[in-house]
Amino acid sequence: MNWNTAVYIVMNPLFALVLSPLVLGLIKTVKARIQGRPGPPVLQQYYQLRKLFHKEIVYSEDSSFIMRLGPYLGIAFMLTASLFVPMVFIPQTGWFGNIILFFYLMITAKFFMVLGGLDAGSTFGGMGSSREMTVSSIIEPVTIMSCAALAFVLKTTSIPEMFRTLLAGSIFSYPTLILVGISLFIILIVESARVPVDNPETHLELTMIHEAMILEQSGPKLALVELASGVRQTVLMALLINVTFPWGLAGLAGCASLLLAAVTMAVKMLILAATVGLFESLLAKIRFFRLPDFFMIALFLSFITIVFELLR
Repeated sequence: MNWNTAVYIVMNPLFALVLSPLVLGLIKTVKARIQGRPGPPVLQQYYQLRKLFHKEIVYSEDSSFIMRLGPYLGIAFMLTASLFVPMVFIPQTGWFGNIILFFYLMITAKFFMVLGGLDAGSTFGGMGSSREMTVSSIIEPVTIMSCAALAFVLKTTSIPEMFRTLLAGSIFSYPTLILVGISLFIILIVESARVPVDNPETHLELTMIHEAMILEQSGPKLALVELASGVRQTVLMALLINVTFPWGLAGLAGCASLLLAAVTMAVKMLILAATVGLFESLLAKIRFFRLPDFFMIALFLSFITIVFELLR
């Protein structure tokens, strides 16, 4: 392992871990300002996590080792998945980065979160887990189709190689990536449990999906679950950003280039976070059985992208 790879393995997950609470905080602040409320401070998520890490852990009498182990496995799988999406610089190695394996790592993290919701034996947890798996069974084929579209356009399944190809060209060299970018934005909304698919701010029985699964978690375990969800959102945002606007990624692990690339990515992340907050504010939550109509937009755009590439 060379120096470049070692720096990447440490820096990429750490960048996602540190930035994810800020992204969540900015989305909440943007939504509050659009609704005419002052809203929480942008750094509120950091304060919330610090408070949770100092709280007591309480387990349900019906829970098993799954609920105790699930949060650790969830954050571990998400940090591993973050290695597959370069955020600051592109590593000079080809032994990881497959986009199919990347999404399967995220699915595995979700699987343990769903098991944790079921393990407590509560009605809310079972309902949330059931809804989450229903949504996942629909969105996963859409995700695979989007992965296939990216692979068709950029002639590789390696995410670092995709970014390297895009840095050498431009979005105008691959105009069909605009369609894939819209598909990835929809996948980001779904996987991050945002409006119009889910509402992370609510605790109403008829509307919550993600929140229902984590109601039985408490203290540091709840903090780990929230961090895993934040890293999931940040990594997907990084994938979307670098597919559409990859400029700013560093090629080597130099101090000046890394600092500039980190600042550039943070700015792009915050702009996309504000866009997500605006998008949520303009839409109402879709009825549960109407969600496939929303997902089909991403499936159709990815399919059209593949057709265009085959006809070229």
